[in-house]
Amino acid sequence: MDMDLHLGPFGLSDLLALGFALGLWLGIGLLVENPPAWRVSVSKLMERYRHDWMVEFVTRQPRIFDATMIDNLRQSVAFFVSASMIAIGGGIAMIGNPAMLLAIARDLTLPTEMAGLQLRVALVVAFLANALLKFIWAHRLFGYCAILMAAVPNDPAHPEARHRAAQAADINITAAKSFNRGLRSIYFALGALGWLAGPLGLTVGTVVISLTLLRRDFASTSRQVMLRRM
Repeated sequence: MDMDLHLGPFGLSDLLALGFALGLWLGIGLLVENPPAWRVSVSKLMERYRHDWMVEFVTRQPRIFDATMIDNLRQSVAFFVSASMIAIGGGIAMIGNPAMLLAIARDLTLPTEMAGLQLRVALVVAFLANALLKFIWAHRLFGYCAILMAAVPNDPAHPEARHRAAQAADINITAAKSFNRGLRSIYFALGALGWLAGPLGLTVGTVVISLTLLRRDFASTSRQVMLRRM
């Protein structure tokens, strides 16, 4: 089959590169959240530490440190919410201003078919929009977690204390999972910028991003530290 066959503003190679990028995005997420037993990911290791955090929370007095920690987590998510909204606005402005987009493409000696350029930028915006939704939900879940933590009785011997702490840990983990999904979308938005240089640029960009994410979750120094024993 002729790889230069054009389907609208794209060639077949563009569609294959797009499918490859989306497949990597979904596949990396599944692997990180469901790693093999012999090679646990940093995300899974952090789930254990989040449970341990809530176990310690039950007996810690005062609980100012825990309140500060959950507030810091919410502030971090709020920063990414704002950054994603700004980036989405910039992407939409580029799509809505074809003259500016075409001038940038010419300056960088990129493909200059207008409809194709707009759709390539739209992929970046789509990743950013997904990230924004994940960050907003993570921010809300961390708020739920803060309320559940406040509902844990001060008396460690109270029959509901450990149960409510475990609930807070589960919500905390769910929030972190949503936050991490948002971060992966941000990473892949950066990789998707390579599509402006053509299908090979998209493929190379997403492969580089995927290898970066895999290294950080499965072969990073921080993972070795988390696995270190006494």
